[in-house]
Amino acid sequence: MTDPRATDFPAPAFVETNGIRLAVYEQGEGPPVVLLHGFPELAFSWRHQLPALAAAGFRAIAPDQRGYGQSDVPADVRDYRIEELIADIHGLLDALELDSATFVGHDWGALVLWQMAMRAPERIDRLVILNIPHYPRLPIDPIQVMRERFGDDFYIVNFQDSDEADKAFARDPAHFIDVMMRRGQISREQFDQLPAEMKTLSLLKVMARNHVSGEPLLTEAERDYFAAAFARTGFTGPINWYRNWTLNWETQAAFDQRIDIPTLFIGAVNDVVVALEHIEAMKPLVDDLEIHMLEHCGHWSQQEKPDEVNRLMIDWLKRRTA
Repeated sequence: MTDPRATDFPAPAFVETNGIRLAVYEQGEGPPVVLLHGFPELAFSWRHQLPALAAAGFRAIAPDQRGYGQSDVPADVRDYRIEELIADIHGLLDALELDSATFVGHDWGALVLWQMAMRAPERIDRLVILNIPHYPRLPIDPIQVMRERFGDDFYIVNFQDSDEADKAFARDPAHFIDVMMRRGQISREQFDQLPAEMKTLSLLKVMARNHVSGEPLLTEAERDYFAAAFARTGFTGPINWYRNWTLNWETQAAFDQRIDIPTLFIGAVNDVVVALEHIEAMKPLVDDLEIHMLEHCGHWSQQEKPDEVNRLMIDWLKRRTA
């Protein structure tokens, strides 16, 4: 079996930042582009983007974020507040002697960047966001809204209530990654036709199924790379990001919700985690916004449609950098 790290993916360097150590993977020279992954991912999720950005004349930089991969895994739930996640990125820029950079974020990486754009816009030159739009701040606790709308089985709500998911995912990381990272599971049209009770995403129930729809997104070697990383760290650190959702919502009230940074948003038509009306609701909040939607693509855009994501991203970066 070929080790994915032996192909185009670089070995990590380690950076001390905000009291922890981050593993950082770099390729290329030129204007810096920092790529932030989501859950349950790694810097390795950008394995298709780092060489493409480097070939296009950019310095591509991807950390394993705190709690993930070869980076440190702090023990306390509060160590994963949005302030700490953003401070990690400030520390990374400082360690690399960068005043600012272009940032690319997917899933939780996108959520961190939307918050950073409100709280420290001076450190972001441009934004490329995959899949997760900028949500207007709700007037009430979003966990309360999720609980009332989707019930206790909804994965984000379940994460608040127990460590059941931490333990279940850790029992078989390879199975969890295989269940999560798949293509062609359901189309937007099929999802819209489901009864309401079937639209609640329970990761515990998905893991327990004998048959999982769609096709594996990863090669066996890629799956094993992810699985080995989570076998080392476990899932509690990454899930702790979710356990600060209410606290993050409370602190967000102090900041202007409008984003005045050039932004490219790449959505996916079949990403059923994101309602299309949420993308529409973002438009009044982001002053300089370009939107592209990937057809026949689900939530794992940069891994599922790497060539298309790279083309859209590099074309936009070259236009906006110039």
